[in-house]
Amino acid sequence: MIVVVKFSGVDFKIKLLTTAGKRLKLTIWDTGSVYDVTRRETFTRLSKTWVKELERCCTDPDCIKILVGNKVDRENERAVTMEEGMALAQEHECLFFECSAKTQANVKQCFKDLTLKILDVPSLLEKGSTPVNVKNQILKQKHVGDNGNCCS
Repeated sequence: MIVVVKFSGVDFKIKLLTTAGKRLKLTIWDTGSVYDVTRRETFTRLSKTWVKELERCCTDPDCIKILVGNKVDRENERAVTMEEGMALAQEHECLFFECSAKTQANVKQCFKDLTLKILDVPSLLEKGSTPVNVKNQILKQKHVGDNGNCCS
């Protein structure tokens, strides 16, 4: 389940996951860090405006940031290289993924890696959470269906 609340320029999402018999609730501030790998202007605009949005919305120094390139199912139309996306993500200390909303390639992996990263940061967890057991179970799960275009 995903719950979405729209703010000016930012979507607030709550994604509920069940893994290793535990329910996890991810609180996600979507500041528009998704670009279309087939349209260079989306990447250019993102690299100019996204950083300002992050500075305005992200006041927690432990916040996990993700940059996502979408539409990898249209590889023959690619206008932004994976290396360019990785460089921008690295510059801003973000996780990086390339996904396809259409085919769902790497979408689950993106959430899995985000969850693992959150479990590594105690200040992001609610009191009483037991991240070690959940993290170990997530790591043991075999992931099927992604095409391997993931970088983090």
